[in-house]
Amino acid sequence: AGNRNRSRPTMTSPKSKTSPKAVKFLFGGLAGLSAGLLRQATYTTTRLGIYTILFEKMTSADGRPPNFFLKALIGMTAGATGAFVGTPAEVALIRMTADGRLPVDQRRGYTNVFNALARIMREEGVTTLWRGCIPTMARAVVVNAAQLASYSQSKQALLDSGYFGDDILCHFCASMISGLVTTAASMPVDIVKTRIQNMRMIDGKPYKNGLEVLVRVVGKEGFFSLWKGFTPYYARLGPHTVLTFIFLEQMNRLYKTYVLER
Repeated sequence: AGNRNRSRPTMTSPKSKTSPKAVKFLFGGLAGLSAGLLRQATYTTTRLGIYTILFEKMTSADGRPPNFFLKALIGMTAGATGAFVGTPAEVALIRMTADGRLPVDQRRGYTNVFNALARIMREEGVTTLWRGCIPTMARAVVVNAAQLASYSQSKQALLDSGYFGDDILCHFCASMISGLVTTAASMPVDIVKTRIQNMRMIDGKPYKNGLEVLVRVVGKEGFFSLWKGFTPYYARLGPHTVLTFIFLEQMNRLYKTYVLER
């Protein structure tokens, strides 16, 4: 009996050591999730809303949609505006994601995205919320010009072919084409944005500008290194693009049916 009593603490001790890490991982993930959700709620809704409004304004009276270059310009405008609105949430997201990789004495310990935004304003000033705004907006201009314009153009081409109706199948195919174009266009800009942000967070030695990042990457790693990891990137962006546009089309349809036509 004495031996059995002495063995009990050794059986329960591993649980007491691992459970705080599990709790920390859980709440850390939830904290990052709140920042990611706020970024999508600000950036995505702004860019899609502005694009839809401008697209309808630029459509001619006879229903003819704007040409591809005008669609790209509308996408650039929507992307830049959405990125500006969403930058504070992205700053909070980047910091909360990187917090776990920092030494314990350097961690900021944000509890959620609203705590992060409030502390950044209080401790570093309001303008800090828009740090890195220029490369973020530059990426958004490229991504949205490619994504929104290519989707509208692909959808129009599919409808004009006579093999598709304005339904979910058409939206799905146009979205997959749009995801492919967006991946090819955005990866070089993503590399610039990511390396600048990581450099600021970790190395503390900023590049002069995004062009310097591209020159260094191409010089050291080769031209096609700008599209390194194309397949997994498209595997992530493709479904995201499909879901985004399918939900957007359905919401637009419901809005026209139950609001505009009443």
